[in-house]
Amino acid sequence: MQLLFLVGLLVGPFLVLTLLSRWFSNLKFFAAARARTGLTLFLLFAALGHFIRTDAMALMLPASVPYRTELIYMTGVFELLGAIGIWIPRLRRLAGFLLIIMLVGILPANIYSAFNYVEFGGHQYGPAYLLIRIPFQLLVIWWTYFATIQQGDSVKIFAR
Repeated sequence: MQLLFLVGLLVGPFLVLTLLSRWFSNLKFFAAARARTGLTLFLLFAALGHFIRTDAMALMLPASVPYRTELIYMTGVFELLGAIGIWIPRLRRLAGFLLIIMLVGILPANIYSAFNYVEFGGHQYGPAYLLIRIPFQLLVIWWTYFATIQQGDSVKIFAR
């Protein structure tokens, strides 16, 4: 259920802004800007989880990893910085690239959590959860690329 909510945060604003652009001819948002809106909401919500559910997220890392709690806080800060950076034109591509690296980097924690039935974010369902989680992670990576790195009209927010 949590993943469904996260997909809604990511994709929902894109769909709403697309409909608004179609209904109101004077209000046109470029696709990348619509995608950034959802990505921002997704990153803000994910970052909030890092600060509210820190202990539960720390369990997603093997006990052998040092400074687990600090790593959770650090990735939350990175998500907040990414949510801001993707709106700054001069930083957008770098922020997107760094977010993609982070998203790839946290995938092993999701795999570890699923195989160890960690009671957080659906991982308690075990390895079968990865059949949903990994495609979702790939969607977020692609969405980040589309919203921040791909060439085209991604620099502008409104069309004229």
